[in-house]
Amino acid sequence: VLHRQVAIRKIVKIFSEDGMGKVVEIPANMTARDLCQLLVYKSHCVDDNSWALVEHHPLLGLERCLEDHELVVQVQASMNSDGRFLFRKNYAKYEFFRNPLTFFPEHMVAWCQETNHAILPSQLLQNFLATNSCPEIQGHLYMKEVGRKSWKKVYMFLRRSGLYCSTKGTSKEPRHLQLLADLEDSNIFTVITGKKQHGAPTDYGFCIKPNKSRGDMKELRMLCAEDEQSRSCWMTAFRIFKYGIVLYQNYKIPQQRKTLLSHFSAPVRSVSENSLVAMDFSGRIGRVIDNPVEAQSAAMEEGHAWRRTQRMNILGSHSPLHHSSLSSVIHIAQLWFHGRITREESHRIVHQQGQVDGLFLLRVSQSNPKAFVLTLCHHQKIKHFQILPCEEDGQGFFSLDDGATKFTDLIQLVEFYQLNRGVLPCKLKHPCTVVAL
Repeated sequence: VLHRQVAIRKIVKIFSEDGMGKVVEIPANMTARDLCQLLVYKSHCVDDNSWALVEHHPLLGLERCLEDHELVVQVQASMNSDGRFLFRKNYAKYEFFRNPLTFFPEHMVAWCQETNHAILPSQLLQNFLATNSCPEIQGHLYMKEVGRKSWKKVYMFLRRSGLYCSTKGTSKEPRHLQLLADLEDSNIFTVITGKKQHGAPTDYGFCIKPNKSRGDMKELRMLCAEDEQSRSCWMTAFRIFKYGIVLYQNYKIPQQRKTLLSHFSAPVRSVSENSLVAMDFSGRIGRVIDNPVEAQSAAMEEGHAWRRTQRMNILGSHSPLHHSSLSSVIHIAQLWFHGRITREESHRIVHQQGQVDGLFLLRVSQSNPKAFVLTLCHHQKIKHFQILPCEEDGQGFFSLDDGATKFTDLIQLVEFYQLNRGVLPCKLKHPCTVVAL
């Protein structure tokens, strides 16, 4: 008698940034990466491998991104009643593989301190990932004393075997080291309400939470760094020491999948700009435009035609409204436009989606209702640039460099700064995106 094997399925509820939830039935062996792929498909998002599943604990003020290989059902079983999953962008998940020296400053890596010559990025990563090496992160951290509201500054060491603090200054001697947390049976979380909820001395808090913990504050190791780079270093090293080469495999899978697909299918939209040519279809047959001046003129005319079409779609073909009305609404549907949010809210979104260079959003200015603000991340710092309306020969424009470079609408402005740095510290690369499930 043949028995049909039935895969065990579980119900998981996922929340989007707007607080709306979606119930999904998934196999018990589904990984976080596969669930993100499913949600991307169901929500019609752009699949750029930067989506993440976040384990969020609102009562504790903690959250962490699940690693791509983690089983969602297993994580859900370990969560307490207030825990929930969020679906959001995280551009910084594997940024340390691309820019390791940014995440691991030399003064915090013991191996760099012991080496007299400059360290290559590839050497640094190999040292962290090789099982026969003994990398170590060191430095001062604030630690919340168990059962008390006070915080104490302590010198700490992070190794594969766990997180240790020195009971005597910066001594590494075994008799002066006290084990604070084991990596194998714990996870590391960002503290999102540190100062308000826990009285933390800075905004750069993180927490080591045992897997068996059900939310008892006494079981949590609440820690606090001096700055964002230091916090990123400790948290990234924790992930590498815990998962090792598995993280690198997670990082490489999307690239390998992309390479594999390219052998079997023709690209749909991602055509190289170098392979495109200007065409003129005004006659009976199309012709290639060889003259670069004519080609540029044709491109500008096509852009104006597209904007006229958009105007008809948005305002209606019989609308008597001026062209400036189109400029004031054409950006509303763009993923990078977040409307009337506060400066603090823009900081929160950038922090959540990973503080990588070029992460950006646009919002309405709070101080000038006719202006907009570009919020941009560079070197783990968030900067704001005001986009002001200006007028020339009766036509309205937008500019963020006092009129030196003018744009008819915000879409044109964003497209320009995606290709050119201009007055900005870096090009616009990653739009902060909020998707409703």
